[in-house]
This record gives sequence, C-alpha cells and structure tokens, in this order.
Amino acid sequence: MITIKTEREIALMREAGRIVAETHALLAESLKPGISTLELDAIAEDYIRGKGAIPSFKNYNGFSGSICASINDVVVHGIPSADTILKEGDIISFDVGAILNGYHGDAARTLPCGQVDQAALDLIEVTRASFEESLKYAREGYRLSDIGHAVQEYCESRGYGVVRDFCGHGIGTSMHEDPQIPNYGRPGRGVRLKTGMCLAIEPMITEGTWEVTVQPDGWTVLTNDGKRAAHHENTIALTADGPVILTAL
Repeated sequence: MITIKTEREIALMREAGRIVAETHALLAESLKPGISTLELDAIAEDYIRGKGAIPSFKNYNGFSGSICASINDVVVHGIPSADTILKEGDIISFDVGAILNGYHGDAARTLPCGQVDQAALDLIEVTRASFEESLKYAREGYRLSDIGHAVQEYCESRGYGVVRDFCGHGIGTSMHEDPQIPNYGRPGRGVRLKTGMCLAIEPMITEGTWEVTVQPDGWTVLTNDGKRAAHHENTIALTADGPVILTAL
C-alpha cells in the first residue's frame, strides 16, 4: 500500500534527510587513499548518532554496517571492512540512511578516491544526471514507470548499463515501502503519481552489462563483467510545486 504523507510528515523526513546529506558531506571530506571502509563506516555512524538519529542500515536483516560502501565493480551493499582499503583511482558508492523521530532519509553518492580516470568521472556524472532526468517525471499525473523509463533512456543512449535486479522504493516510517521503482521499463505504466508520495529514486548504472550477481555473503552485489558501477539516490517528496529533494543540504 502506498502511503501519502502529510506536510508534517514530510517536514520530519526532511530533518532525517538533512542528517543523511550532512553525513555524505563528511564522508566526502574523509575519503582518501589508505582509509578502510570500516573507518568510514565509524565516521558515519558516530555522526548520525551524534545528531540523535539511528543508522537505518545497522543490523537491517543482519547487515553489519551503518553504511554501504561499494568499490568499483561492487554495485550496492558493500559491507564495511577493516580489510577493504581505498586506493588512488578507486570509485566508491556510499549509501547512507538515518532514522529520526521515526522517519527515514536515504541517499547514495558515488565519489572518486584521489585522481581517477575520465571514464570513471563520466560514469559518475551520467548516473547523477539520470537521477535529475527522472525528476522531470516525479510529478503528479505521470505514472510510476515514467521515472524508470527516463533513467533507462538517458543511460542506455550513452552506452551504459542499467541494473535491473535492484530498484528504488517508497520511504517513510519504514525504509522500504511501496511502491518499488525500477530504473528501466516502458513508460505510461503503473500507478499514477500523487502529491504527498515520498520516494527513494536510485539509478544504479554500469560501464558494461546490467547483469549482476549477489556474492555468498548474501549482500555484496558485483557486476558480472567486472566493470565499474555507480549509484545515485535521493529521498524526494512529491509536492504541488513539483519534486523536492529531502536529502540535500
């Protein structure tokens, strides 16, 4: 069931979303060659808890981290580890969630570690831009599939793969609510979008194939061809004036 949020609820989600955005800013400042993903996880958890919030991912279905930290060909759900050390030229996707006053914020960013090649920068930018493209259709009157179609058309026309096995979602008092939001598909299908819906839209884009495999740990998702992936996500609210990003500073 898709829930419609009140203005009060959206305001509460904005507070949670601000903590998520601030955490991303702190991770960007902390990212450097030689740091482990477990150190970055601790930085994020300390900040979120210091703001009176709870990391959404901590112990979620057994996930051990407070954030997801996914390097290079890891698409999503990278588990923070003391043994995973960032190197010059890596790219890393941080997925961060926070619960404050019973409401969730959820956002992901892909960042370069030190100097990276132009192909990596292009992948990151296309992924970010595909999210912006999807916002054109995150408005009352469009249908749910119009969002994913916009992402797919934008990325595939530029030669990138669009992951199909994972998708965006509704969000509110639960991190994952209805509806599911694929990043691909034909337009004009699914429920009509309405003011008050809150959605986590999250393109997951690859340099090569869209096909991925979940590793034996039950979490880590790798591209099948070993090429890099990027992830860009924001929690948004549909308002009478259009979509509003709740996980922005």
